[in-house]
Amino acid sequence: MKTKNILVFLLLIAVLPIQNVAAQKKAKKDIAIQLYSVRDLLKDINKNGEASPNYTAILKKLSQMGYTGIEAANYNNGKFYNRTPEEFKKDIEGAGLKVLSSHCGKGLSAQELSSGNFTESLKWWDQCIAAHKAAGMKYIVTPSMETPKTLKDLKTYCDYYNEIGKRCKANGMEYGYHNHAFEYQKIENKVMMDYMIENTNPEYVFFQMDVYWVVMGKCSPVDYFNKYPGRFKVLHVKDHREIGQSGMVGFDAIFNKAKTAGVKDLIVEVEKYSMEIEESIKVSLDYLLKAPFVKNSYSK
Repeated sequence: MKTKNILVFLLLIAVLPIQNVAAQKKAKKDIAIQLYSVRDLLKDINKNGEASPNYTAILKKLSQMGYTGIEAANYNNGKFYNRTPEEFKKDIEGAGLKVLSSHCGKGLSAQELSSGNFTESLKWWDQCIAAHKAAGMKYIVTPSMETPKTLKDLKTYCDYYNEIGKRCKANGMEYGYHNHAFEYQKIENKVMMDYMIENTNPEYVFFQMDVYWVVMGKCSPVDYFNKYPGRFKVLHVKDHREIGQSGMVGFDAIFNKAKTAGVKDLIVEVEKYSMEIEESIKVSLDYLLKAPFVKNSYSK
């Protein structure tokens, strides 16, 4: 009897790891990728407006790796990667991904800054918003801006962003701003990022926190989550190279405060590589898929 029990016990030990591996394979996390991460793979394709085999293959590989959506970084004159909004949406969804977000923006001219009248720039935005709506975008995000010289100029930009956000909302989308490190510098003794958050309407403008650039700006993402709860709807998950490899960014603390931040979506961006591009973006995703502090979804 004892021998039989030992055999059963050993059998269970042997089977459990297999079950755990199967469960891990079935587990899927909702994580998108910024297509700037594969910019070198997307070079010189779709010049004729046709979906090339390379372009289609790259999108399929992203889906096979486990990415669930994309953020575009190539909007120009009504097109995405030289594809119409409708074609781009079909390309992305055909690869098993969702169209989530897009980086694009239009800076104000010197005249618009001095006058505070940005009517002309808003005409461009009306066309841009229409194209993004046709592509099925959830978010439009301005990726950066020139550093304003005065708080007056920064206030003009905040008013401008509020108006863009209002127009996005009227079209069923949300508008955000993506930080780098310079926003954590002071203008007239006021931290630029704090001023932007305090002078934009949360109904119209969210902030896509790039956690790596916050750290490079010598600030704490968690401190900003606590100070401005609910304002950081989307996270750009980034590291010095592959995600989780440098030890420079405290991802566990960041993700443990995601609810306070108001996070709904995660987007991986890899700007520098220490290995081949495809391996780099897979290593970055695998780190997040295996991390116990990263939830399967933040939108529910």
